[in-house]
Amino acid sequence: MNINEMIAENVNVCSNPSELKITDIRVANINGAPKHCPLIKIYTNQGLVGYGEVRDASSATYALMLKSRLVGENPCNVDKLFRRIKQFGGPSRQGGGVSGIEIALWDLAGKAWGVPLWQMLGGKFRDKVRVYGDTDVDGKHTGTDMGYAIKKRMDMGFTVVKMDLGIELLYDEPGCLNAPLGMLESMQKYSSKAIQHQSGSIDRSLMRGKNYEIFTIPHYATGIHITEKGMDYLEDYVKQVRDVVGYEVPLAIDHFGHVSMEDCIKFLKRLEKYNIAWVEDIQPWHLTDHYVRIAESCNVPLATGEDIYLADGFLPLLEKHGIAIAHPDLLSIGGALETKKLGDLCEKHGVGMAIHMAESPIACMAAIHTAAALQNVLAVEFHSVDIPWWNDLANGIDNPLFKNGFVDVPNTPGLGIENLNEALIAEHIHADYPGQWEPTTEWDQEWANDREWS
Repeated sequence: MNINEMIAENVNVCSNPSELKITDIRVANINGAPKHCPLIKIYTNQGLVGYGEVRDASSATYALMLKSRLVGENPCNVDKLFRRIKQFGGPSRQGGGVSGIEIALWDLAGKAWGVPLWQMLGGKFRDKVRVYGDTDVDGKHTGTDMGYAIKKRMDMGFTVVKMDLGIELLYDEPGCLNAPLGMLESMQKYSSKAIQHQSGSIDRSLMRGKNYEIFTIPHYATGIHITEKGMDYLEDYVKQVRDVVGYEVPLAIDHFGHVSMEDCIKFLKRLEKYNIAWVEDIQPWHLTDHYVRIAESCNVPLATGEDIYLADGFLPLLEKHGIAIAHPDLLSIGGALETKKLGDLCEKHGVGMAIHMAESPIACMAAIHTAAALQNVLAVEFHSVDIPWWNDLANGIDNPLFKNGFVDVPNTPGLGIENLNEALIAEHIHADYPGQWEPTTEWDQEWANDREWS
């Protein structure tokens, strides 16, 4: 043992935690990891830097607007600061700023005190966290094609897999969909970019004009129904997948499409024989009664939650038994501690949990630490297996991170990330947001009366 190791065993060389102060917050936007990922750095007066991330396909503004409320504060007081800023979060991407800041605060607290995030959440239940493989096939394809793509995931070591299965498979199949004349053509024209956005940045044009009008029609208002021929087609697609991968591996389904609750029930009844692990976001998450009716009408587990903000946001679905699987994203729910709280609620209501994650290694490591600290968790999503440079974005983590279906839980401080690969970030900076950790002084004077009561 050398002198430095002897000192590290007996002296806190990490920081002076009680005097730690936030001095700055800056961002860098990367693209293709697999999507648009706004990364966060929180700087301090002692040279420590905390890493966070805004939800994929979101805006760094959600984090930067919080800067003036945090500069000068001690980042180790994570819960105190979260309670101050949580009013500025909301569903889906609106939760990204609060959530990303919360992750960065934990990273700083862990570095300051020299302990990993999982320890600050109460300790770990496991040394390895199972991850599930999301699987995409580009363009027109068959269930057999998807089956072989999933088989490749299994060959990599994945023990739980997920695929997209949506009504877009039926657009070019005559007689499979029923809708007001012209509606399907509009869906194809204006929503095709959304359907194909699994890799890279979602096109900003989706948030404008006719694109936005079509993109935001809820399931119950589209008027789209699936004919019996269409039901046959989709069922045969799933059968083809199972014929390739077998029935032993858990197979989840996502992105079914904006169709009515009644059509969902009809199709899910057909899926019962294919041993589906869960069907995700079959209706908008806030329509609790829709989930309850579907859950009571068929025997396929339902999951939702990647767009729910705060653990309490899951309570209606949990209390009414609308879902079998809670599926939070750490970057929407409010961060690590809210996910931990949700785990306790799931235990109380007898509901399983899997964690959504389609972001950079920063969000991934936060999810791995949090999953380690949960008593029961099925798996954490891993959506970047096909991105060869993804693992290299963060230094200090295992590389490869994913091994034989699991990620090892690190014992290093905070998230376990030593620093970021700045050269690689520069290579993948988002074309629309070219700055890399540029000054954010324009947010220094952001101010409002934040009191929520009079």
